[in-house]
Amino acid sequence: MELSEYVQKGFQMLADPGSFDSNAFTLLLRAAFQSLLDAQADEAVLDHPDLKHIDPVVLKHCHAAAATYILEAGKHRVDKSTLSSYLEDCKFDRERIDLFCTEYQNNKNSLEILLGSISRSLPHITDVSWRLEYQIKTNQLHKMYRPAYLVTLNVENTDSGSYPEISFSCNMEQLQDLVGKLKDAEENQERHRGLWELAVLARARRRTLPFESVTHRF
Repeated sequence: MELSEYVQKGFQMLADPGSFDSNAFTLLLRAAFQSLLDAQADEAVLDHPDLKHIDPVVLKHCHAAAATYILEAGKHRVDKSTLSSYLEDCKFDRERIDLFCTEYQNNKNSLEILLGSISRSLPHITDVSWRLEYQIKTNQLHKMYRPAYLVTLNVENTDSGSYPEISFSCNMEQLQDLVGKLKDAEENQERHRGLWELAVLARARRRTLPFESVTHRF
């Protein structure tokens, strides 16, 4: 699970008792879950009197960081041990780790339903095999030998739990075209890494993000 520097910094501030005392931490954590799971929630969840002493920029930063991590954790279906280890790495104390894990477990089912309603998982390739064969075509005068590639993709469908195979035949030019398009897709994915994260940040805060929140590493 890879998080942007912006999210990591927000998490580190959230772990700091000097920035968020125990009560403020609890309020902000629950606000993060509420903003994700309650379609009617708005930024009023951050207007609690016990949060008024915190700089609004810091408050929104940490709120967005918490919401982003919660979604990423749900997306990857992390268990309590993994969640606890990450929070320890971010310098959370034991009390905050226990509270975070408890809130996550209490809302885990609702979070998975939310993520499932956003999109379905597409089948993904787990392995590929190929072999070269020659097609012999004849006419009345000549025989023509044309090389072709028989490609088999092993895919996993996480929604149905099935592992079908997809096979197709192509010539050299078609195979080169396929490989080129796959490389283009990989480069495009790298360039746009973080866009999904930006989308969930926008939903969590429902307001224009501070300038520094969009300086992600693509």
